[in-house]
Amino acid sequence: MNEQETLNAMTLARLSYYNLAAIHALYLEAGSATAVIEHRRDIRAIIPDASPRLVEILRDCDTVRARAEEEMAYDIRHGIRPLAISDPDYPHRLVDCDDAPLVLYYKGSADLNKSRVVNIIGTRKCTLYGEDLIRRLVTDLSSLCPDLLVVSGLAYGVDICAHKQALASGLDTVGVLAHGLDTLYPHSHRAIAVEMLSHGGLLTEFMSRTNADKINFVRRNRIVAGMSDACILVESAAHGGGLITAEISREYHRDVFAFPGRIGDVYSEGCNQLIRDNGAMLLTDAESLVKAMGWEGDAALSKARQNGIERQMFADLTPEEEAVATVLDGNNDLHLNVLSVQTGIPVSRLAGILFEMEMKGVVRTLAGGMYHLLK
Repeated sequence: MNEQETLNAMTLARLSYYNLAAIHALYLEAGSATAVIEHRRDIRAIIPDASPRLVEILRDCDTVRARAEEEMAYDIRHGIRPLAISDPDYPHRLVDCDDAPLVLYYKGSADLNKSRVVNIIGTRKCTLYGEDLIRRLVTDLSSLCPDLLVVSGLAYGVDICAHKQALASGLDTVGVLAHGLDTLYPHSHRAIAVEMLSHGGLLTEFMSRTNADKINFVRRNRIVAGMSDACILVESAAHGGGLITAEISREYHRDVFAFPGRIGDVYSEGCNQLIRDNGAMLLTDAESLVKAMGWEGDAALSKARQNGIERQMFADLTPEEEAVATVLDGNNDLHLNVLSVQTGIPVSRLAGILFEMEMKGVVRTLAGGMYHLLK
């Protein structure tokens, strides 16, 4: 990619922060960022109907250009790649969106234009139910679509669970950030973010020294939506932020899926509402996603079907442990006494069995003597 064109695109992107649509349209009309910069003092020579506001914005170009040059130097020192919208490595699914950023800043190793890209989003207060859904979905997708790229926002809850499970399943995963790449929010996710650099990456439209302001999270949602083939909403409250990304995805003509939840559960209200209003397709498992997306022709899927994608859910368990797991699989989160009745195992022996299962990572103890199966 021509460095001068990239620098000019960075300059325009900085100018466009509060008038993105106008600058984006100008870029498309002129054909390149360089053409716009070269005509910044006589822009009406190529865009006769340029608005007075646009003419005024371009007059500030030289001041902004100095900041772009400073950013370019910073990026080179820190292994960050500025991707102008005309760069072949820029997410091509995003290019056709009217409000696509003119420049993205990327640090990582993944191909942003893989044949299959999905985003997994939802509440920042992910429940055990949501964690189980993510675990099963991503694990199965890694078998059905091994070249899949998983995108999310590196936030608490569903986002970080999706990134972690993608890494555990051998899939590349990219976090889209609401600030510059010189910092990380939340800081507690730094270890995962570092691991993602060699198995995915970090992506943002913001230059360094940009704080994680509230409006930036809304802006980054359009990147999450636009660079993906499909949006998967795992859990959401009735007015959760994930619903914003789902709405943007529909505006971009992306497929939107949502997992249903139990009626009355706070963090299933948004998903259930979206499904009810035909804003999302009901999702139950990885195969239904693959089928709905028309990805069934993948060689990996055919091979997985031949071998049977149903994994042995409870490996290396004793017969009694298997019995406990089977009961919990049918009706999760049961009290010790209820488990005793349904398995026929005395409470005195069942407590020891559950302890062993917890050590094997099969169950988790909840408050009040309840037990949860980690599927």
